Amino acid sequence: MTKRLVLEWPDHRPFRARDGAPIKILALSDDLESTLTDKRNRAALQPIDLILGCGDLDYDDLAYVADAMDAPLVYVRGNHDFKESWEAKADTCPQPLGSPFLIKREGLAIGGLEWPGQHSRSAGRSEIGAWRQAISLSAHWLGRSAPLIVISHVPPSGAGDVPTDPYHRGFEGYAWAMRHLRPFLWLHGHTPLAATRDWHLNTQGTEVVNVTGAVLIELWAPGSAPKAADRTDQPAAGRAAEPAEPAPLADEPALTPKP
Repeated sequence: MTKRLVLEWPDHRPFRARDGAPIKILALSDDLESTLTDKRNRAALQPIDLILGCGDLDYDDLAYVADAMDAPLVYVRGNHDFKESWEAKADTCPQPLGSPFLIKREGLAIGGLEWPGQHSRSAGRSEIGAWRQAISLSAHWLGRSAPLIVISHVPPSGAGDVPTDPYHRGFEGYAWAMRHLRPFLWLHGHTPLAATRDWHLNTQGTEVVNVTGAVLIELWAPGSAPKAADRTDQPAAGRAAEPAEPAPLADEPALTPKP
């Protein structure tokens, strides 16, 4: 089942030409959500404005969902996204976001953090690599106060991870980046849903969401999100909009630190 999450985005500018409609993001990772293979289920979710992938979905699955939903795709690679197999299907999907990489879609700033380890069958973890990513992303975002979405395969340490599992615990560098950047949303996969109590939580002002399978995220303009009692699907409640007016977002070229 595709989970739903409704949030108020703390910046009115992406909604100026939307006539009150939310920005609908379909976030995916790890396992292709089986209900998305049914046309009737997909129709119930549409229109989708953006698809965000958080790793460990192969090219075929990503391409299938993007084509079926007729929506642009932005994604990062996970630990199972081996270089050899991906190169063989390089024309199926757009190129993944490297690390760190900042891009702007639908008026939203998105930072990507791919698996910070060796892309091979061993897929070894790299805490040092995660720290390098975190510091670099923070440096590129320095001075900006606009709301940010971070997509990564692995969650920050202590936020949606499995601390007792060496391979499924989060990265300390990501936790530092979350405290430093305070992104509005941090989307990740990697963590088995059965191993955690909550698939989303708010920590240090950031909504951290485990999108394993699929999650439909509706972003509403400040003050416009429907109340839980008025929503037929009863999605999880989001946090309130930030009271302060964020600084203007730069144009897309200025958001991209490297080609």
